[in-house]
Amino acid sequence: MRGTALTITIYGIKNCDTMKKARSWLDDHGVAYDFHDYKTAGIAKDKLKQWSEEVGWETLLNRAGTTFKKLPDADKEGLNERKALALMAEQPSMIKRPVLDLGPKRVVGFKPDIYAKEVPAKARKKG
Repeated sequence: MRGTALTITIYGIKNCDTMKKARSWLDDHGVAYDFHDYKTAGIAKDKLKQWSEEVGWETLLNRAGTTFKKLPDADKEGLNERKALALMAEQPSMIKRPVLDLGPKRVVGFKPDIYAKEVPAKARKKG
């Protein structure tokens, strides 16, 4: 194989059901990846800022999650990128899961058809 191998990293929380589905999909398709667990490793603010610039903070923020829903209304009011990024850095459970880092591109959330389209064939050992 010529060039450098693609390093794929999946970001999330180990016990999240959606994460389990995404990791199973990657495993089933023979995709090698690194797992970054927010609970043990946290997330750098500059990484969140980069993702926000790429996919938009609205996509990155998990408004459907329990952590966001339990926030006081005052924290939810006037939500903008700066405020959302601060909340996500402080409580990474508020980041939509998973974030799949494919090197030049990020995929937020898990849908098998999107993974099939976005995960390069050369990164798969099967199917």
